[in-house]
Amino acid sequence: MCVVILSTAPDILLAKRIAHVLVEEKLAACVQLTPPSLSIYEWKGEVQGDEEIGMIIKTSRSAARGAIDRLVQMHPYDVPEAIVLPIVGGHSEYLNWVSQQTTP
Repeated sequence: MCVVILSTAPDILLAKRIAHVLVEEKLAACVQLTPPSLSIYEWKGEVQGDEEIGMIIKTSRSAARGAIDRLVQMHPYDVPEAIVLPIVGGHSEYLNWVSQQTTP
């Protein structure tokens, strides 16, 4: 089974680094980086607004925990975003490729 992990990074350089490491370590088959977007959130009692790079991480369910652990290890935020969404369907050859890429 494949999943998507949604996350963000504070800048493009860190997003690229995280993406490379996740793919190199077979924790993700592919990581798409989105253009910067504005995130509005409350942190420590104050409303904040920061530009962030979105990361869409395609991986297998079995590799997801390792991908999240590695992401958190590399991330400067106290509480980095890591939301796992199941993939309920798709092109079977692509999903097989994702599974193969994330098998050690």
